[in-house]
Amino acid sequence: MNILYDERIDGALPDTDKDVLIKHLHQHIPGLDLLWREEELKAYECDGLSAYRTTPMLVALPRRLDQVQQLLQICHAQQVPVVARGAGTGLSGGALPLEKGLLLVMARFNNILHIDPAARTARVQPGVRNLAISQAAAPFGLYYAPDPSSQIACSIGGNVAENAGGVHCLKYGLTVHNLLKLEVLTIEGEHLTLGSDALDSPGFDLLALFTGSEGLLGIITEVTVKLLPKPQVAKVLLASFDSVEKAGRAVADIIAVGVIPAGLEMMDNLAICAAEDFIHAGYPMDAEAILLCELDGVEADVHDDCQRVREVMQQAGASDVRLARDEAERVRFWAGRKNAFPAIGRLSPDYYCMDGTIPRRELPGVLRDITRLAAEHGLRVANVFHAGDGNMHPLILFDANQPGELQRAESLGGQILELCVKVGGSITGEHGVGREKINQMCAQFNSDELTLFHSLKSAFDPQGLLNPGKNIPTLHRCAEFGAMHIHAGQLPFPELERF
Repeated sequence: MNILYDERIDGALPDTDKDVLIKHLHQHIPGLDLLWREEELKAYECDGLSAYRTTPMLVALPRRLDQVQQLLQICHAQQVPVVARGAGTGLSGGALPLEKGLLLVMARFNNILHIDPAARTARVQPGVRNLAISQAAAPFGLYYAPDPSSQIACSIGGNVAENAGGVHCLKYGLTVHNLLKLEVLTIEGEHLTLGSDALDSPGFDLLALFTGSEGLLGIITEVTVKLLPKPQVAKVLLASFDSVEKAGRAVADIIAVGVIPAGLEMMDNLAICAAEDFIHAGYPMDAEAILLCELDGVEADVHDDCQRVREVMQQAGASDVRLARDEAERVRFWAGRKNAFPAIGRLSPDYYCMDGTIPRRELPGVLRDITRLAAEHGLRVANVFHAGDGNMHPLILFDANQPGELQRAESLGGQILELCVKVGGSITGEHGVGREKINQMCAQFNSDELTLFHSLKSAFDPQGLLNPGKNIPTLHRCAEFGAMHIHAGQLPFPELERF
């Protein structure tokens, strides 16, 4: 079983008198909005990974940065753990609160501070929605490239914390490739600037270290992102296949001929039918798999690339290849893909969204093994993923009201992630580790590597107060999981073992 919550975490935290903390925060931080009543806290029990819930001790909703700074200083002094939360759309339990901790909600920091069309940058606060950046940059002919499926709701601060991806990240990169600078606060309330307005800055690349650190190192207060010119033209090919293996092989073949699509997405039959019933995108419901391939750039190059990709898909076994007739059809094709997750939600009371990455050449075999594992667990799996960069999103359908189904879904998800590691991949591509995949971290990294992770965490947060119990497992936990032996019988950073 993939244990998502370590019962030792809350039990090992210092006992904090809730009423005393509330009084202290109100006394020293005028105007700070706090939630502490049971009915108010329920809305913050989980992030997008809603199968696992914890009621926080306290929720803070600051409006000013000085309030955030003072709050962190007080929590540091009082030894109160702090979990940062943005829009709450995360899918790995990264914003899951603690019963004896404070949940710091940064959603009110939602201003776009400056768009610089000459430098092609945008300075924004962490609560700004991903899509809002592109909307603000549109009058200048610019946009922000990373586009998670939740971009209408997810915040840029959360995108940075999880190093979010999206359907167009094959060509344009993940969040980390589209950042210039971060303003952050440490647990002690110290202000740090990571990166710069230039393309490079001296010293260690702390900007990259901080991106994807899931709130373990500091609190993001401002983000400077790169903007790109809108492509002159974008066209989408939809290819149908009679097997997922053929579609998987076509993905590697497309990249092999030297074409890098803006997006290359794959869906299997279960996902196709769900999306078509929901969105009416024009998908072929009799296909076992489809590929959506978007090519963008100047007209002549896009035309030539469309011809090459069409030929590759046909040689790989595509039964049909269609070019979107106009912009409206292109938008519908993408709407089906971007709404695949909610569409799957109409098929089952619950589903468990996995996130692993594999080498493209391994796609056919891994998809075959996922089908086998699903049958062994007696569960259905819909495959929807960023095929071009090997980032898979198997959606495991189950009913939490049926005894044992959640545990089977959890077990299947863990085995899929371990399969990704086995073929040379990773347990995450864009959703992060959070609480969901902390056991599989033990399968991917050895004790020396985890010791290094803990040392980095300790450099920024020596007392382990920021988002404890997430992302990095203790070596003791890994030994219990059976994935490794404790190095030389010793646990490094024993002060972190309580988490």
